[in-house]
Amino acid sequence: MRNFFFVLDKVMSPSDREMLSRLIRENIHKHVTWYSMSIVAMITVSLMTSCSAWIMRDVMNAMVASTDIFHVIVVSSTVAGIFIVKGIASFVQNYYLSCAGNSIIAEQQRKIYRRLLQYGMEFYDSNQSSELQVRFTHATQSVRSVVDIFITSFLRDFLTLVGLIVVMFLQEPTLSLCTIIIGPLCILGVRILVKRVRHIMEQGMVAIGHIIQNLQETVIGIRIVKSFAMEEVMNQRMCNMIKEVEDRLNKVAKIESATSPIMETISGLSIAGIILFSGFLMSKKGTSNAGEIMSFITALLMAYEPAKRIARTRIILEGGMVGVRCMFSLLDHPIMIEESPHAVNLPVGKGTTVFRDVFFSYKQGHPVLSGINLCFKSGKMTALVGPSGSGKSTIINLLMRMYDPSSGSIEIDGINIRDITFSSLRERISYVGQDVFLFSNTVRYNILIGRPMATEEEMIEIAKSANAHDFIMSLPQGYDTYVGENGSNLSGGQKQRIAIARAMLRDGHILVLDEATSALDTHTENLVRQALSRLMQGRTTIVIAHRISTIIEADHIIFIEDGKVSESGDQKYLLQQKDGSLYKKMYASQLLENLS
Repeated sequence: MRNFFFVLDKVMSPSDREMLSRLIRENIHKHVTWYSMSIVAMITVSLMTSCSAWIMRDVMNAMVASTDIFHVIVVSSTVAGIFIVKGIASFVQNYYLSCAGNSIIAEQQRKIYRRLLQYGMEFYDSNQSSELQVRFTHATQSVRSVVDIFITSFLRDFLTLVGLIVVMFLQEPTLSLCTIIIGPLCILGVRILVKRVRHIMEQGMVAIGHIIQNLQETVIGIRIVKSFAMEEVMNQRMCNMIKEVEDRLNKVAKIESATSPIMETISGLSIAGIILFSGFLMSKKGTSNAGEIMSFITALLMAYEPAKRIARTRIILEGGMVGVRCMFSLLDHPIMIEESPHAVNLPVGKGTTVFRDVFFSYKQGHPVLSGINLCFKSGKMTALVGPSGSGKSTIINLLMRMYDPSSGSIEIDGINIRDITFSSLRERISYVGQDVFLFSNTVRYNILIGRPMATEEEMIEIAKSANAHDFIMSLPQGYDTYVGENGSNLSGGQKQRIAIARAMLRDGHILVLDEATSALDTHTENLVRQALSRLMQGRTTIVIAHRISTIIEADHIIFIEDGKVSESGDQKYLLQQKDGSLYKKMYASQLLENLS
């Protein structure tokens, strides 16, 4: 077995060997029964293969020299028995390997999905969804193929090869020594080819990610594609991407196929020379050792196939290892925002929220918030206003702990949010944004996300408060109507009211409204505003808005510019400031727009 790992050392890099070792450590023990059955079956297959070569000596001797018909019957029956046992063992091996492989894929996908849910927003800011999809699907499939290849090809074929070599040495030691020269020559050829495969496969996975991304953009932006007559442009773009993947796969196929002429040439010349030498020995010694030489040649010819598969499998394995590397790089990515081991549940309180000297930047050296000090009082509505990119939405992201501030602290009812569990923090916050996201499920499902254990009566009552019940009942299946991908079967106003119903059902003590009505028509906005007014009662309300109609209702207005608080106060106070007041300028500008 030491020779087997010596072969791996010669054809695999240290990093690949470590990765393969980790893959086996983390997966084999969970399926020890299945793999044990498979390995026993593999050993049986290898033994039967060796026996089929060994028995050729008796077959030859029985055919040439034996006159005992009973001996011939025994030999032929033994041959049949060997192949029957080999067939049954092959079935057991393939079945249990498939079961274990399917389980490994499922486990790795569960593991990756759990990990994706743990990552903070900074991870998703730097990773495209198409790339993550490739890792989730292609990379996990690679895990199975690598384990299967390692066991079936390297392990099974290695055992078969060893068994046949033993038969060869037992029959003709001198001739067997001559065959040893084939191994190093094949390994050298494989190492040269493997180096080319890795780079091509890595680029291929990137190209597949581009295809998925382009498909996503086409489906999501199909209205834009059709409106701007982009069909031909998008089609050509996709064709180019598909052609790139096709070319890379063809290159890999070419390299994989290149093992055949290498192996065929080296092995063919070697085997031809050995057969020639065997014929020479038989001509000298007569037929007395014809059975031994026949058994040797049979073992030699049978050893050729597993040896060739081992050589070719290393090329295929390298393609799988690219996927394994991608999977482990995803699983090993550090989690930047973690829940403290001593975190406590946020007790039910008033919801007063304080930002103390908070600094934050998405990228090093590019501050978004600089020394922000804010207080969102319980039962009051606070409006955050300011130009786009000033840091308003960042404040909300920090409050919900999608990111952590670079310095400073955020407290709710006097408790630092770093000391609060994620679940209890977010349970206390009801969020309604401008871009409503609905899951591809029913209306009922999307509302009950707010509180899954709510009763039917509670859900309907909340929907009425959100001015959503009437339009829901007009849908084909009412609350059980499928909303389509991201609510594609609903209008913008309908989606918004479902989002409000979801937030109302959440019943958080802190309400966050991020441009919740900016994209609605006047009639729909009035319906939504009525629902929001009910939702705001008795809660700490934080509103990001540009419209005067929303801002003037606020108890406190904070103007954010360049990541700093420029002005703050109520509507009356801010409008009494000097003409240089930023809020006063914004108010006057919107007033003129409305009048015009």
